[in-house]
Amino acid sequence: MTIEAVIWDFGGVLTTSPFAAFARFETERGLPADIIRRTNAANHFENAWARFERAEIDIEDFDRLFAAESLLLGAEVRGRDVLPLLSGDLRPEMVEALRRVKASFKTGCITNNLPANAMGSSSGRSLYVAEVMALFDHIIESAKIGLRKPDPRIYRMMVEALGVEPAACVYLDDLGVNLKPAREMGMTTIKVVDAAQAIAELEAATGLVLR
Repeated sequence: MTIEAVIWDFGGVLTTSPFAAFARFETERGLPADIIRRTNAANHFENAWARFERAEIDIEDFDRLFAAESLLLGAEVRGRDVLPLLSGDLRPEMVEALRRVKASFKTGCITNNLPANAMGSSSGRSLYVAEVMALFDHIIESAKIGLRKPDPRIYRMMVEALGVEPAACVYLDDLGVNLKPAREMGMTTIKVVDAAQAIAELEAATGLVLR
């Protein structure tokens, strides 16, 4: 089937991954390697992180619950200390690829995000991000709808909103667990490791020149 839409994750795709920031934090604090990522991955449908991204708990509950969950894995990490590590930098080459895709295909964004005001950000950066978000025909935010990836329902909501079949979509994400449901629905999936690799695969999938 001909590609009609490209659907993007936001963090770790259009922005740099927070994983490097996690590693620096762990090293500086003398914490076990990958304790943050392991806490995020444990019971990933119902842990503190998942519930916060679905806006089921507030920041105080997230702080406390994340600390308890990380302690079970070897060291206490306060949830509040993790939040400032999440704000990656926009990748200009990925934003340019999105602009070029927008000229030929429908565009969507499915993002597991946090409730409004969970993280502080400068007004300048907020405006820049708003300009990027304006390039999408439809946006689904986990904290607004109470669902998060990899729940298959969130992907179905997107294809219905865009009016396309899953087989006519390309989906980009930096996490394999979030790509699996999209692939099982019939989407072409791209795991984003870095910008150059992702753009090359997206060019191959769409036939567009994106740089």
